[in-house]
Amino acid sequence: MEGRAIPFSTRVVMDEGRFLDIVDQMRVSVPEEIKKAKRIQQERERIIAQANEEASRIVNLAREEAENLVADHEIVKAADVRASVILERAQNEAKQIRKDADSYVLDVLGQLEYQLDGLLTTVRNGLRRVQHSRQQTVTPEEAAQAVAEVASGG
Repeated sequence: MEGRAIPFSTRVVMDEGRFLDIVDQMRVSVPEEIKKAKRIQQERERIIAQANEEASRIVNLAREEAENLVADHEIVKAADVRASVILERAQNEAKQIRKDADSYVLDVLGQLEYQLDGLLTTVRNGLRRVQHSRQQTVTPEEAAQAVAEVASGG
């Protein structure tokens, strides 16, 4: 945003159309960023659900395999050990998938927060400039007229 300083004053003249264009662009981009964050959250939940399903499938396969090996005591011991290993591996994989999904979501949401913070700072600065500009450009006569209009209900 560019503005020109009025000589011998603290006032700045800005192109209102350009300022409003920037505000309109921000109105469009902020909802898109929020939608993006929601999509990321949904993707995270989908990945976690998928990891849980995979872990469940692996556990069920391990149980079925263990039941099929019940015939002999040594085979049962080996099956128990193998089922435990498979179960532990499935749990570790599920934990890792959750950890990776959480890291990904934290990273993307952190970036989104940074972008939204920048946009919010831009909006606040723009509002302050416009408010400051409006306060600086109102003459005492205009202020008196506005007060009179408000007082008369008009």
